[in-house]
Amino acid sequence: MPSYSTRLDRFISASLGVKRGDVRLLLAARRVKVDGVVATDIAQAIGQFSHVSVGNKVLQATRPRYLMMNKPVGVVSATKDERHTTALDLLPAAEREGLHIAGRLDFNSTGLLLLTNDGLWSRRLSLPERNIAKVYTVTVAQALNSDYIEAFAAGMYFEYEGITTRPVELEILSDYVAKLSLTEGRYHQIKRMFGRFQNEVLTLHRDAIGPVELDPQLLPGQSRYLRADELNSLA
Repeated sequence: MPSYSTRLDRFISASLGVKRGDVRLLLAARRVKVDGVVATDIAQAIGQFSHVSVGNKVLQATRPRYLMMNKPVGVVSATKDERHTTALDLLPAAEREGLHIAGRLDFNSTGLLLLTNDGLWSRRLSLPERNIAKVYTVTVAQALNSDYIEAFAAGMYFEYEGITTRPVELEILSDYVAKLSLTEGRYHQIKRMFGRFQNEVLTLHRDAIGPVELDPQLLPGQSRYLRADELNSLA
């Protein structure tokens, strides 16, 4: 759900089907509350998560929600798909409403997926200037060597987009397994970078987004709400 902001009088007029002049009367009678406080300004900004009531009638009480999921293989990072299971399909029906995915994973990739109903929050996560690193563990078909470390750190030019990737930190864990840290997410970027070495990516798992790590207690397909400290770390 995208975030929004509108005037209080416009919001109440649309919600109750009354004229804006009538909204002035409601405010004068001190019947309107925004976030528990009596409203006095018809031009007060109302956001997606403002609690608005007129008398005993609640017009809006949406709360922001932030979840992490351990995405399994074969699940689409989308809200709807006619052919495949989506990440939202893995949630109880009552929890799906309004949620979208903040930072997608490919169909066959696994690991940390963030879901929210806060559009502003998810957009901020993706801002390049915030330099939020995403950490992945990758398994490849051919043995790794120091040439990969140097090439990934230097960045790679992608002719189709006409861009050079930002430096990617690569740590070799074993002959065929590496840990990557990158601050951008170009289309199939990791697979394409290994493709320069004609080395196929066999598995790709996201371990962390910034300081938030995938909860090791979550089995594939399971999810939980982010803790306050995790939210604060991404602020």
